[in-house]
Amino acid sequence: MSVWDDLQGQPAVVAQLRQATQGAGLSHAWLFTGPPGSGRSNAAKAFAAALNCDQDDVRLRGCGECAACLTILGETHSDVAFVRTEKVTITIDEARELVSTAGNRPSSARWRIIVVEDADRMAERTTNVLLKAIEEPTPRTIWMLCAPSPADVLVTIRSRCRAVALRLPPAADVAALLVRRDGVDPAVAERAARAAQSHVGIARRLARDPEARERRLETVRFPLALRGVTAAVLMAEKLVKIATEEANSSNDERDAAERAALLATLGAPESGTLPPAMRGQVKQLEDDQKRRAKRSVTDSLDRTLTDLLSFYRDVLIIQLGNAVELVNIELRAELVAFAGHSTAETTLARMDAINKARNRITTSNVAPLLTIEAMAASLI
Repeated sequence: MSVWDDLQGQPAVVAQLRQATQGAGLSHAWLFTGPPGSGRSNAAKAFAAALNCDQDDVRLRGCGECAACLTILGETHSDVAFVRTEKVTITIDEARELVSTAGNRPSSARWRIIVVEDADRMAERTTNVLLKAIEEPTPRTIWMLCAPSPADVLVTIRSRCRAVALRLPPAADVAALLVRRDGVDPAVAERAARAAQSHVGIARRLARDPEARERRLETVRFPLALRGVTAAVLMAEKLVKIATEEANSSNDERDAAERAALLATLGAPESGTLPPAMRGQVKQLEDDQKRRAKRSVTDSLDRTLTDLLSFYRDVLIIQLGNAVELVNIELRAELVAFAGHSTAETTLARMDAINKARNRITTSNVAPLLTIEAMAASLI
């Protein structure tokens, strides 16, 4: 076992990080980039574990079995902080707290490490709070920032970081990981990896949840019944409903558990009105949960549109001569028939409409339903 085992299909990245753990090119700041599902945060976590591994021999660091490796992989090590947000952005107050933490010397490990998994979710003024800490780090502190691409991070930040570029692993590697790590049936793992287009997290969810696989297939089949404006409006409503239900299903249970845990910690009465001193903390939790719910719906809708995009991607592949494997192999007959009634130029225009809708939903404060309705109308 090794901390690198879950970095499927990333041999160049593993080699680069291994060399750094042995002292070749170790920097005080790193920027991990790659498309969603490529394993940016997993790579940063594995690197953090290897840097603080208990093994004395540098060639063995990253063993995955010592106390340091296990606690870092489990995100419980006192000297390694993992920062992620389930809200729309990382706030400036959270950034200031990070800078304060980074100024402390490690208590037991070689390095104090700060892993910011959503570096692209910081406004410019928030990122500027980190700039001085990254420019002039304390001697035993290492920063690890994760973002989809270098362009998602201010140039003043990325110019001070050593780059680690990940790519989406081959579907076969993702399937092998699901079989080995999660005990998934090989046939289900192969189908899930292909449907997720090598996104490891989504592939795992599809492999373990038959209902998620059915919802995805329903989404992918929508264009087959797209006939006229009425059908487009109905498709838009259904897409938003699917995304919202999927997001809410995971949030409701978590919200209730968080509220119960907070009330228990505060020693709140089991019934009746909360004392005034407790209401503020409960209100803060509820506000955080609302922000998280908004992001969850946005992320879920983006994944739903990505699934829809895979339909037109396959249509384009067929129209261009089947040069690569289809994502939705089980729909090949329907895809071939659909491809015969349009041109590659039309398919590209439809794909562009979907990508524009994704961009508006994830970067602008727009009404999702209206955006999806406009997109659906352009697919007719």
